[in-house]
Amino acid sequence: MQNHRAAARYAKSIIELAEETNVLDQVKDDMELFLKVCKENRVFNVVLKNPVIPHAQKRAVLDKLFSDKMNKLTVSAFDLITKKNRENILDTIATEYLEEYNQLKGIQKAVITTTYAIDEKEKKAFSQVVKNISNKKAELELHIDEDIIGGFVMNISDKQLDESIKTKLNKIQKELTA
Repeated sequence: MQNHRAAARYAKSIIELAEETNVLDQVKDDMELFLKVCKENRVFNVVLKNPVIPHAQKRAVLDKLFSDKMNKLTVSAFDLITKKNRENILDTIATEYLEEYNQLKGIQKAVITTTYAIDEKEKKAFSQVVKNISNKKAELELHIDEDIIGGFVMNISDKQLDESIKTKLNKIQKELTA
């Protein structure tokens, strides 16, 4: 919990600096890149969180990987955070930054799970539903899961709209066995 609060404070500071220097969108892209690397490379994540590895080595790894790919503000922020020995929460800081960014820009993230890849017409329909629910612009994250059999599952922050065939069949099964 304390790490989450610290990450939120760092993210808020970074977003304020990014806004002042007009690099808000570039830093957002940097944070997305960082989270992508964390997600795709387990070893990288383990290195950042390992207390045995010296902070200077972690800083060198971050510098080698990102110094030429990221905005100077992001690189400086990562450097400062590692100097404060908080590199173990960099992924949480990046996530918090993206949440702050979305809030600032009036964007609502929604996760849509279907059994097939949806087309543009369906994306627009889902975006409109998200906009109607949240009064914000929709950012859709699409997933394919054939286990839901048909229909869709939509998650918007802490709300879930489950219109999957699997859930409906489970409800019918419970009613029949009750």
